[in-house]
Order: sequence, then structure tokens, then C-alpha cells
Amino acid sequence: MPQPDLIPTPAGPALAPRYHEAPPPPEPKPAGSPAFPPPGTEPIAGPTFPDPGTGPVAGPAFPDPEATPSTSPPDGTPPDAAGPVPVPLPRNPYLRLFARPGAKAFTAGNLIARLPVGMFGVSAVIMIAAAYDSYALAGAVTATGMAAGAVTAPWIARLVDRYGQARVAVPATAYAALGHLVLLLCVHGGAPVWALFVTTALTATAPNTGGMSRARWAHLLSGRPDELHTANAFEQAADELCYMLGPVIAAFLCSALFPEAGTLTAAVLFLGGMLLFTAQRATEPPVAPRTAAGSPLRRPGMAPLLVVFLATGAVFGSMEVGALAFVDGPVAGPVLALQAAGSCAAGLLYGRARRTVRLRTCLAAMSVLMTVPFLAASTGSLLALAGGLLVAGMATAPTMVTGMGLVQRMTPPSQLNEGMTLAVTALLGGIAAGSAIGGWTADHAPFAAFGFLVPAAAAALALALCAATGVGGRGTGHDRSPEPV
Repeated sequence: MPQPDLIPTPAGPALAPRYHEAPPPPEPKPAGSPAFPPPGTEPIAGPTFPDPGTGPVAGPAFPDPEATPSTSPPDGTPPDAAGPVPVPLPRNPYLRLFARPGAKAFTAGNLIARLPVGMFGVSAVIMIAAAYDSYALAGAVTATGMAAGAVTAPWIARLVDRYGQARVAVPATAYAALGHLVLLLCVHGGAPVWALFVTTALTATAPNTGGMSRARWAHLLSGRPDELHTANAFEQAADELCYMLGPVIAAFLCSALFPEAGTLTAAVLFLGGMLLFTAQRATEPPVAPRTAAGSPLRRPGMAPLLVVFLATGAVFGSMEVGALAFVDGPVAGPVLALQAAGSCAAGLLYGRARRTVRLRTCLAAMSVLMTVPFLAASTGSLLALAGGLLVAGMATAPTMVTGMGLVQRMTPPSQLNEGMTLAVTALLGGIAAGSAIGGWTADHAPFAAFGFLVPAAAAALALALCAATGVGGRGTGHDRSPEPV
């Protein structure tokens, strides 16, 4: 068997420890013994090795003055990961806009609810014309619904400001969707003509979906004029997209399925999108306390601005009728959609700009660009007209973004929905007037392209009204946000 290992100790040879037992305490020295062991009994000098399994040799008891103190946390986490590292924001202003919590959710719901706005009119015309064989009746019923909505929209917006979006918009949307479904049943059942006019008035409770979305951005981006400008540009591009896709989707559903399919789908999307939008309560603007302030119409500069919006709406209405009368065929819709496409693209580019321009400058550009369709139509080329409408549409979104920004600056936060709804109502009134003037001009025009002079004249009128009233000048609004150039 192997011999045990012996090591010298002051008391004599002893067994070397093989395990991790604590060494026995030294024996007490007898009285009078020397302080040092006698020669030949001291331990043999040599390197000290740790016992197997005991780990590395312990370091010095005192810290090394040359050593750098460690900044790592006690748990061994690296210093860079000890705290939250800020994530850099995207450089793209639109990506930075939607990086805010809740922005994507409420925008998605609002877009779903906003798309039917461009579907209801076309769907009603196709549905009524198919059942009663009269486009005149279909147009009259649709115009009645628009007129009723123009009257009630400011009141609905005032209730939204006073009681909150979710509390008012959901029942108002449900009531409007029910009105569209009742109109569908009346048309499908062949109800008397007077019933159609009464029923379409029930749809007048529809809230201003775009205005509520803009109000949320104004609440989330308070004190950030550059980001609010980007948000307004996105909202205008979304409006153009919905007005461009809505009629196309409605016409496809009514022709591919059955005449009532467009109205039915639009009603479902309207109510479902509004429920999704209002469910995002974290981004909903708080209800402002009631004040003695009257209508936003009494705000300085608001009435002249609405008159400018009225003339601007006439540009859009007359351009639409003039283009449809000139093309007069199945390609009229796609050609006219190019104007909305140009406006959508220009709006997104305008939103990336760090500085805005004045409303007068936008209207001046619109007055010039609205002459392009007339020049293109004078050549008789459909391709040239398509390009002219695309170019002319590029003046729409910047003008509307700047105008809506003025409305936001003029209107107190407690009346923001009402102020923007008044602007939309003025636009709709201008669109109706422009459509009527454009239709009469198309019937009595001395040559085919003459109808395109109406939108150019309406744009010049809007510019003249803006210059005469001074709306949009320096100092406009209730805040001190940076002035446009």
C-alpha cells in the first residue's frame, strides 16, 4: 500500500491533509520555550500548491494600488448593460411619428372608418339608379344626405368636444350606419320616393372621422409644431387615399356582387373602424372643461378662412365634373384618380419638409397649376390630360395641410373638433357649388376644354379672398408656434 505523506511541523512529522478538513490548532508552547523553533525544525521553504479541488490561491489581502476599480454591478452585468439604453429614433419623420405608443392602433381604426366616406355616395347612386332607373333621383337623394350632414356635423363635433370621442362618436356612428341600412332596405323593397329622402336624413349623424384623428395628433404633439405638421400632412394624404380608393371599391362591389353590396360593406367598415378607433382610450384627448366661449366662428380670422375654404372646395368640385364630362367613358375614373394620387404624393413630401409656407403661397401655386389641365385638354390628348391632372393635384394637399393647420391654431383645444368640422363643412359646400357650376359650364361650353377654366377661376378667387382678408398672416392663431415662411 502507498506510504502516507509526511510534512514537517514544529511538533514533529505529521500526516499531510488529503481532504479539506481544517488544520488542527497548534499546541501551546511550554513556558520558557524560545520564540523561534530550534534550528532544523522550521518548515521547508518552497512553493505552496493548493489542495486538489480547492480552487485558485487567494490573492493579497490588501487591494493593489495599481489596479483599476471595477464599475460592474455586483451581479456581474457589464457596465453598458447596467441601465436602459435609449433607442435612437428613426430619421424618417413618419416612422418617428408612429413610434409613439398607440399611434398605429388609433390610425388603423380611423382609416378603416374613414374609407367608407368615399364609398357611401357612389354606392347610393348605383343602388338607387339600379332599383328606380333614375340617376336624377339617385343624385337628389345623395345630395339631400350631404346637405343634412353639413347642417348636423358641427353639432356632432361640439358634442365630441364636450363629452369625449368614445362617448359620442360610437352612438352617432351606429345611428348613421343604421340609417344607411334602412335606406338599403327601402331601396331593395321598392319604397316610395319620399321615404328615400326621409331615410337618408337619418345618416346625418356621422361624425367627422378625419377631424377626430387630427385632434388626437394635436393632443399628442402639443408644443411640437414640426411633428404636428408631419401628422397633418399624413392625415391629408390619408384623406386623398380614401377618396381615391373608396369609389373604386364601391363600384367594384356593386357591379361584381349586387347593387346593395357597396352600402352594406361601407356600413360594416364604418361601425367596425369607429369601434376600433375609440377603443384606444390612451390617446384620446381629455375632455376640456366647459367655457363661456361661443362658436369657433367668432374667433378672429375664422370666418374669412372658411370663405377661402368655400372657394377652394369649388376648385375640387368643378375639376371633378369637368374631367368626367371631358373624358366621358370607363377610363374617366382612373384618369380622375390621378389628381388624388398627385395630391397624396405631394402631401407626403410636404410633411417631410421642416418648414411650412403660408396659405397665400399655396393658393398662388394652386392658381398656376390649375391651368395645366386646361392646357393639356386643349391638345385633345387623353394622356396629356392625365398628366395635367396629376400635376394639378400636387397643389391640393399642401394647401389643405396649411389651411387645417391654421384652423388648429385659431381654435381653442376645447373646440378643436368643432373648428375642423366647420372647415370640412365649408369645403363640402364649395364642392357642391363647384359641381353645379361645372356641370352647367360643361353643358354650355363653346369647346370641350372650356370646363377646365372653372377650377382655375375658383383657385384665383380663393387667392384673391386670402389676400384681401389677410387670413394666414403673421400672428394668426391663439398660440405662438413658429410662423410659416
